[in-house]
Amino acid sequence: MIERRVPCPTCRRPALYSPANPYRPFCTQRCRDADLGAWANESFRLAADPESEADPEPGATGSH
Repeated sequence: MIERRVPCPTCRRPALYSPANPYRPFCTQRCRDADLGAWANESFRLAADPESEADPEPGATGSH
């Protein structure tokens, strides 16, 4: 079986992507913890569209 290696999302070093690597897709526990810490500190954010006037507020009555 060919070992598949992928870039670690944290440090970009090659990481073994198989059940033999308990940290996959990361290369080490340290990289996995660094990624988790970034999420916990809200360093990673998803872009959201600004609220538009077409979206009524809950409980508001609008005239259509």
